[in-house]
Amino acid sequence: MLILLNLDAPRQDIEAIKRKVIGYNCQPHEIPGESNLAIGITGPTHKLVEDEYRFMNSVIEVVRVSKKYKLVSRQMKKNDTVVKTKFGDIGGKELTIIAGPCSVESRDQLFRIAESLSQLGVKFLRGGAYKPRSSPYAFRGLGEEGLRLLDDVKKEFGMGIVTEVLSADTIPLVAEVADIIQIGARNMQNFILLDEVGKINTPILLKRGLAATVEDLLLSAEYILAQGNFNVILCERGIRTFETSTRNTLDLNAIPVIKKNSHLPILVDPSHGIGIRDKVPPMALAGIAAGSDGIIIEVHNDPDNALSDGVQTITPEQMSILINKIKAIAPIVDRELN
Repeated sequence: MLILLNLDAPRQDIEAIKRKVIGYNCQPHEIPGESNLAIGITGPTHKLVEDEYRFMNSVIEVVRVSKKYKLVSRQMKKNDTVVKTKFGDIGGKELTIIAGPCSVESRDQLFRIAESLSQLGVKFLRGGAYKPRSSPYAFRGLGEEGLRLLDDVKKEFGMGIVTEVLSADTIPLVAEVADIIQIGARNMQNFILLDEVGKINTPILLKRGLAATVEDLLLSAEYILAQGNFNVILCERGIRTFETSTRNTLDLNAIPVIKKNSHLPILVDPSHGIGIRDKVPPMALAGIAAGSDGIIIEVHNDPDNALSDGVQTITPEQMSILINKIKAIAPIVDRELN
């Protein structure tokens, strides 16, 4: 259920509504909007009688939310959510570019890539310190040493850090360095992990699972919001289909569908989405054209010798060309790239 109030509603009116909701063992969530303050309610909302709230002070409207996912629903919040960080907003007018290697391999590798991307104006560096791999014998990251190197890059180049967390016990370590914490596709339905990252304020980049529906993705995001963290960014990174000519099938259909059904920002990962280096740039442009809020893309100074995902990774030179193309098409979709 959703209770809409005046944006300038007195705090005592808001607290009175929240106390009444809690009395029914439901949970109220304050969701500020551009013109109204919404109180989203989760839990056994069938116990709530709408008229009991409709005539309380400052209440404008009471709405039943029909979706399984409540807090992430466009019914709950009509305006787009903009996730704010020290290095730029995600979901606003400006497109976001997150770029960097799949894995943190060494200090020299990371600093060379970060320097190249910084010179291109990229504000966020991605890089895995902890890597979930299909094979237990593949390179699985440098762990804490990788986090230290990412922290050094942040200090040297002033870039925001995006890196993945694999388990609840490493959240404090990762959160000390990361400006955006990634939940990878394989952990999209790790509900214990989702609950835990919901208890912190660090923005979360939630990647769609390999065989997940759009509804599955939105319900996973609901876990995070339900714990109090509304700083969630969705990511379409391709799903597994019967097609074998590409690594995955980048589901660009999902972007306008999610935009219609949810207020959360969404990025596209063309690297995992198609998995073929020279096909990554056109799919990045397609993602922008489809309405995404930006891209997360793998870039390496020597992709042929990368320790992970080299076949789908582009070079800084290719990234430079792609950025110029994104700048050219951004105005067509009413966006900008500075």
